Amino acid sequence: MEKASKLQQPLEKALSLIKKNIPILGLLLIMLFISIIQPRFLSSYNIISVLRQASINGLLAFGLTIVIISGGIDLSVGSTLAVSSMVMALSIKAGVPAFPAVLFSLLVGSAIGVLNGLLISKGKLQPFIATLGTMMVFRGVTLYLSEGLPVSKLGEGFIGWIGRGSMLGIPVPVYLLTIVFLVFAYFLKHTTFGKRIYAIGGNEKAARLSGVKVENNIVYIYMISGLLAALAGVILTSRIDSAVPTAAKGYELTAIAAAVIGGASLSGGKGKATGTIIGILIIAVITNGLNLIGVSSYLQQIITGVIILTAVLLDGKK
Repeated sequence: MEKASKLQQPLEKALSLIKKNIPILGLLLIMLFISIIQPRFLSSYNIISVLRQASINGLLAFGLTIVIISGGIDLSVGSTLAVSSMVMALSIKAGVPAFPAVLFSLLVGSAIGVLNGLLISKGKLQPFIATLGTMMVFRGVTLYLSEGLPVSKLGEGFIGWIGRGSMLGIPVPVYLLTIVFLVFAYFLKHTTFGKRIYAIGGNEKAARLSGVKVENNIVYIYMISGLLAALAGVILTSRIDSAVPTAAKGYELTAIAAAVIGGASLSGGKGKATGTIIGILIIAVITNGLNLIGVSSYLQQIITGVIILTAVLLDGKK
């Protein structure tokens, strides 16, 4: 019996280690599978392309990660991205220099996040309802401001560098995503604010009784989500040199899926930055691989939908 017990302990530790690292093991297996079918996948050019593509959804996913950890949801990030980028583009067209226009865009995104936080914390609306409403409102605002037309040819310089520039052969958006990842990884694990996010999502009543100012922190959480959505909008607009009123439709679902695939629980109280970055890379790798293989864009939508459903189903069994 003692020998069996001694053998069982290493096995249990191995299984526990595998379970904890399922997302990264899944990412590696997916990359191996695609590289066998299409060797071009592992070229340096394509890997950089995958990272560049992951940057926009990655920024949205980090904002949604802290929202999900707190027990909430933010369906408005796609609309926030669109309206903040449209405000930036219209400002540039009106003669505002690129740097102030970018700051104004980030301010707009943050303000939308604050509005979401206030509707949830002070207005006592469910996060799903509050952000569904603002999603529709700000998509409409974007269409109204642009009259349904894209605003293009924003110029080069700073605005072009953010989305299309590179340093040492690595795109600027990848640097921005890496910085956000490192900041989130640190503050979720080592700061009081990070601990409060987990406390609110784990048990809001207990957090309140322990002295956490839940309402204020909810506003900060959604403000960060809005800020990152606006930053993603700046990058997207710079990449295509155009602000499109229908931009980022459905991006919120991809970002939610990335967070859940990475281990965040939709019931709150669980999630981490490292998991989210792996989740977004899984989605980016699959999308890129399907494009390289030549899979129809319609089938890609089906596959993405299956991934989202699978992620939610697995989350329900945690």
